[in-house]
Amino acid sequence: MMKKWKRYLFLYSKYFSNHLKVMMEYKADFYIGMFSVAVQQFTSLFFLKIVFNHIDVLKGWTFYEILFIYAIAFLGRSIHHIFFDNLWTLGWQYVRTGNLDRLLLRPVNPLFQVISERVQQDGFGQLLIGLVVLFTATTHLDITWSIGSVLLLALVIISSGFIFVAINLFFISFSFWMVDSLPIVASVFQLSDFARYPLTIYPKVITYLITWLIPYGFTAFYPAALFFEQKGYALTGFLTPLIAILSMMIAYKFWQKGLKSFVSTGS
Repeated sequence: MMKKWKRYLFLYSKYFSNHLKVMMEYKADFYIGMFSVAVQQFTSLFFLKIVFNHIDVLKGWTFYEILFIYAIAFLGRSIHHIFFDNLWTLGWQYVRTGNLDRLLLRPVNPLFQVISERVQQDGFGQLLIGLVVLFTATTHLDITWSIGSVLLLALVIISSGFIFVAINLFFISFSFWMVDSLPIVASVFQLSDFARYPLTIYPKVITYLITWLIPYGFTAFYPAALFFEQKGYALTGFLTPLIAILSMMIAYKFWQKGLKSFVSTGS
């Protein structure tokens, strides 16, 4: 097992380094991609600031507390965006064209190959913005930082990223039956925007939906609540790594089920 993991890490390092070399051959595209994502994220923050120019708190949550939630969402998304963005292309780039057959002929896990075949440079812009927003928020919040709390923050951010991956993987796997499930994935992904705000502002049906059915709540709100114990959601926040593991297990099982049902469409 260890030998297998070392092999995959070696292969991914080669894929990743080659992608970086290609991206840096076109430096203008690389920096434009980063800048465009940065502008997009700053736009959402700009409108949030406009709202808080007219109110002091939103159902008990201050501007910098919500900014902290935003930061975890941005950082979790950046993990998904940089390393796993190629999952979005499964239907139209692999299933519809028959390119998936090429991957199935190789002695390497096909999901690993799909993930490894692209690194999305736009995600680096999202990572940068997330770090800036995190630093800005934490300097205005009364959070006591220690080695343990920093490690906990890193753990929940990584968990957030893998919850994004798991949800995306689950719904994109419908492409094995319907050729291209991108419209479904895009629609579901829009729900993640709800998790950027405190779930206490929504009706209970929405809170339940993005907590237990499509667990986007664990990509931002609940992890952030770990650091605001007075808000009463810290216990749920501790479930974030467990939700990430369970979500990945379910999504991968569904991927395997879809792969067994796959019938080549040809080119």
